[in-house]
Amino acid sequence: MSSGKKKLKDLLQQSDNRTCADCGAPDPKWASPPLGVFVCLKCCGVHRTLDPSISKVLSVTLDEWTDEEIDAMVEVGGNSSANSIYEGHFPEGVTKPGPDASHEQRAKFIRSKYELQDFLKPSLKISSTNAKRNTSERANSLPATSSIQMPEGMEGAIGMLKITILQGANLAVRDMLSSDPYVVLTLGEQKAQTTVQKSNLNPIWNEELILSVRQDCGPVKLQVFDYDTFSADDIMGEAEIDIQPMLTSALAYGEASMFGDMQIGKWLKSHDNALLEDSTVNIVDGKIKQEVSLQLQNVESGIIYLEVEWIPPPQK
Repeated sequence: MSSGKKKLKDLLQQSDNRTCADCGAPDPKWASPPLGVFVCLKCCGVHRTLDPSISKVLSVTLDEWTDEEIDAMVEVGGNSSANSIYEGHFPEGVTKPGPDASHEQRAKFIRSKYELQDFLKPSLKISSTNAKRNTSERANSLPATSSIQMPEGMEGAIGMLKITILQGANLAVRDMLSSDPYVVLTLGEQKAQTTVQKSNLNPIWNEELILSVRQDCGPVKLQVFDYDTFSADDIMGEAEIDIQPMLTSALAYGEASMFGDMQIGKWLKSHDNALLEDSTVNIVDGKIKQEVSLQLQNVESGIIYLEVEWIPPPQK
C-alpha cells in the first residue's frame, strides 16, 4: 500500500469518520477533499450538485486519489474537526438530518452548511469565490438533461423511470393452448400497460412505459394478465421491482453524462425478491440504466425481461 493510501485508510478508521459528516449514516464510502469530510452515498449526491470550488467528491475505494487530495483530508483531520467549524453554531430551530432524511432535507442542510456557511460561529467566514453564489443562478446555468416533460400533476416528482418491457419467456397458459398476455406497471396511483400479444407465451414487446417518481416511493408492481374478450382478464403472475438501488445511484451521481461507462449500483438477488440474477445499475453512454430479469411469482411459470432508465426532471 502506498503511503498516501495508508494515510487515507488510517484517517477513515478514526471513530468520527465511521459515520457520515452530514447525516450520521454508518460506514461512509465517499469523501470531499476540499472540505475534508467523509459522507454517505445519499449525501454524496447532494455534494455533487455543489460548485466544484466548494466540494468535489471521490469514492474512498473506487477512485484514484492524488497526493494533494489525500493531504487535504489529513490536514483537516476528519469529520469532527470539519464539523467543529461548519457546524459551530446552529441557529434556533435548525436540526441536523438523520440517516433516513429525505433528499430535500439533505439538500437544504448541506447547502446551508457549506455553500451559504450558515452554521459557522459568528464572525467566522471561510474564503471561497463561490461561497455565496445564488443557488437558483447555478441551477439555471446547468444544461438540460432531458427533453421529456414531467407528466401533468406530478410537479413534485424527483424524476421519471422509463421502463422498457423487452420480452416474456415461458409464460403460463390461460386459454386452451396459449395466452394473450400484457404487462401492467403500478407505482402509487399511476398505472401503465403494454399492448396485448395475441396467442404468444414468449412475447416480444420492446415497449417503453413512463412512471413519475416521488421521494420515498415504494417498489414498482409488475403484473402480467391474459386478455379475455368476454370475461375478466386472468392473472399470469406478478413481481416487484425495487427501484431504490436505481434512485440512490441516480441521485448520488447527478448528471450522468459527466461520467464514462461504469457500474454505480446493484440490486442483489435474494430469497425474498423475484430476481433471476443480480441486477446492476450502470452509466451507459451518459445514461443511468439497469437490466432486470424477473421470475414471475404466484404462477407456475414465466419470466419477464426489462430495462429501467432514470430520467432526471427537466431543468427549469
